[in-house]
Amino acid sequence: MSVFFEVHRDLPREAPGGDAFTRQAFETLPSLDQPAILDIGCGPGAQTLALANLSDGDITAIDTHAPFLDCLRQRARAAGVRNRIHPMLISMMDLPFPNETFDIIWSEGAIYIIGVEAGLQQWQRCLKPGGYLVFSELVWLHPKPPKPVRDFWQSAYSAMQTVEEVGDRCHAQGYRLLNQFVLPTAAWENYYRPMENRIQQLRQVYAQQPNALQELDQEQQEIEIYRQFSDWYSYAFFVLQLPIS
Repeated sequence: MSVFFEVHRDLPREAPGGDAFTRQAFETLPSLDQPAILDIGCGPGAQTLALANLSDGDITAIDTHAPFLDCLRQRARAAGVRNRIHPMLISMMDLPFPNETFDIIWSEGAIYIIGVEAGLQQWQRCLKPGGYLVFSELVWLHPKPPKPVRDFWQSAYSAMQTVEEVGDRCHAQGYRLLNQFVLPTAAWENYYRPMENRIQQLRQVYAQQPNALQELDQEQQEIEIYRQFSDWYSYAFFVLQLPIS
């Protein structure tokens, strides 16, 4: 197992967020009876379980990392919702579902893998007319960020845009923007605190392996960059509706 996956193994979540923020986005939607939900890039399924508690629908949860799906199965079974959560080893790049399958497509902290514009385009066919696409994405909060944070994210995620630019992409792809909101620091600490604890544990395991320690330093650097420059960027939720033609 790579050091990256050792850091991320069994973490509660794989992006900034939390049940309260999943609920805030979900409550923008109208009440739907047993909606068919697709959770794209589900990771270990923190938001999948939250969606199961917020709705009475069936949730298809997809990811390309099998251990994440195994973790989700265990967590769903423990929560008593295993019959409504269906983990599948599938890439978001090539969804195998028929057109107009889902009432809701959900993706927290994962659309960057395919790219916002590509995700908005390619996933649209799987939504029923009038269906909803909800995603969270890393965004700049202000233009012209300081050089250290700009350089870091230019290397880590050069496609990062402002909140307004992401909203414009949504409109350009034919969606109606129902709501958007920026995640606060608490959402990041939900993600970073367990990760930082794991990094410290692994420093002891790999104390004599410089290459592994370098990878751990890189993971820690992301945490430190956020804590120093949190006024300049965050994740934001975007709640969209596909109009009925």
